[in-house]
Amino acid sequence: MERTVSPLYAAIDLGSNSFHMWIVREVAGTVQTLAKIKRKVRLAAGLNSENELSIEAMQRGWDCLSLFAERLQDIPASNIRIVGTAALRTAVNAEAFLSKAETILGYPVDIIPGEEEARIIYQGVAHTSGGCGKRLVVDIGGASTEVIIGEGFDASALTSLKIGCVTWLERYFKDRYLTEANFDAAIAAAKAAIAPIVEQYQTLGWQTCVGASGTVQALQEIMLAQGMDEIITLQKLKRMQRQAMQYERLEDLDIEGLTLERALVFPSGLSILIAIFESLGIESMTLAGGALREGMVYEMMSQMRHNDVRERTLQSLQTRFQLDSIHAGNVGDTARALLASCLSEWKPEPQAHYLLDASTALHEIGTMIEFKKSGEHAAYLIHHSDLPGFTRAQKHLIGELLRRYRENLTSLPEQHALSAQSATRLLRLLRLAVILCHRRDSSHQPPFTLQAEDNALSLSLPASWLAANPLTNAELQQEATRQSDMGWPLSIIASE
Repeated sequence: MERTVSPLYAAIDLGSNSFHMWIVREVAGTVQTLAKIKRKVRLAAGLNSENELSIEAMQRGWDCLSLFAERLQDIPASNIRIVGTAALRTAVNAEAFLSKAETILGYPVDIIPGEEEARIIYQGVAHTSGGCGKRLVVDIGGASTEVIIGEGFDASALTSLKIGCVTWLERYFKDRYLTEANFDAAIAAAKAAIAPIVEQYQTLGWQTCVGASGTVQALQEIMLAQGMDEIITLQKLKRMQRQAMQYERLEDLDIEGLTLERALVFPSGLSILIAIFESLGIESMTLAGGALREGMVYEMMSQMRHNDVRERTLQSLQTRFQLDSIHAGNVGDTARALLASCLSEWKPEPQAHYLLDASTALHEIGTMIEFKKSGEHAAYLIHHSDLPGFTRAQKHLIGELLRRYRENLTSLPEQHALSAQSATRLLRLLRLAVILCHRRDSSHQPPFTLQAEDNALSLSLPASWLAANPLTNAELQQEATRQSDMGWPLSIIASE
């Protein structure tokens, strides 16, 4: 049997706080991660007042690159990109570091300008995050913060600010005390750096805002650990600041959900994010699916450009798991028609539509393992798969919907993607759509009407069709009993 080998790609980011290496291959129109290696080098902490990198900081970097070099040996040179960012842009002795770094790696290192870094970050976000309209992207790095506005794959404003969680740690939390005075000084200095772009960015405007940094990742982990949803607001940032200030020193910081790895630079990153929220008037932010490394890889894979990231993700999963996309499309059409009948009464959140689409597109994914427990398998696969374009909470909800898409019906657990009421309503419609499409041929689907009155549903189908399809009729009656027993009234009506 002839074997085909997917080419490997490697992106290495020599950041001011951490060095990262990401190795991937392209599979069925999406990116499969094969390795992720990260080391806290804290290069920016090695810059002195003359912007000279210390030999100790450079040695930490070289030691890390010696590890990375081993994994690059079997990857084509054209599929490798290595970039340096703010700390190496700033260091007056960067060449001393680079000459040895390139000898260790065997490949050139590209020190990219701030605007180029912002452009690549935006590509990484655009390829991995859902949403439409203008988006504001914020990436807080170790020594620089990139702020971008764009739409689709095109950025209209690119800015790299000389503020970062490592440099702010060394300037404003150097004494390691978590005092109000230290926070105030860090926030005020960040606001001063942001001030020159405020008018331009507020004039351009945006519909959605995403954060693509370790600080935002840490915040989301903390919020979810503490029972909050994944949406970052200024109120929550201030709450995090108050929690941090309950501890006297950085070394004592023990906020629920905050890992030891992130704790050192968390207060400085939090201060910068508070300043950005207050300066730009940001109402809410979610975590982006990718940033610089993702942008580097997707730009090497020109065939990956796609206008709808979520659609690309769903098509890739359908291909990889050999799902019946035509049947999934019929179930999706039916579910959308059911939802459309309820819109005036139910008024679901905007994201409910594409979460219902995703659930119908993937509802049979668990059957590729086993039919009997297909819902359990589907939930596992969704929870443990990368789904570019969907947030962590959205992925969790899709998995829980698919756990319950047929037969036994149970209440959804607490989740943060939709209101509990909207999520339950999507589950009800998904289950009905699957039953109505069980013949797997749209030409055999019955005409139906659905009416919603508060939480009660009435599904009407022709009496003649119900008589001619006794199995479907029985399944619908059983479903009406199941939903009604859960306190969600459902009536099946035979119409003339």
